[in-house]
Amino acid sequence: MRIIRRSALVQFWSKHPNAKSSLESWYAVMRAATWRTPADLKNIYPNADFVGRRTVFNIGGNKYRLIARVNYTAQRIFVLYLLTHAEYDRGDWKR
Repeated sequence: MRIIRRSALVQFWSKHPNAKSSLESWYAVMRAATWRTPADLKNIYPNADFVGRRTVFNIGGNKYRLIARVNYTAQRIFVLYLLTHAEYDRGDWKR
């Protein structure tokens, strides 16, 4: 998979340094992936949630949320939001 907006990961871990190792791990797994369906993704990330066309990943032991759009056909992942758990709970990202 190709990750669009890796710079968002770097920017987020600059602000939240304890998220860096988890985001780097997520990035490495995504880069190596060739998932064709959401079920394939759930085999590796069973706690990922599908909210409409978005996929929500728990990052850093559930301290952070990464929200992305996964295009299985094009093999691309678009990073839409990186949020703390509190920011995620406010729900502004759903609009």
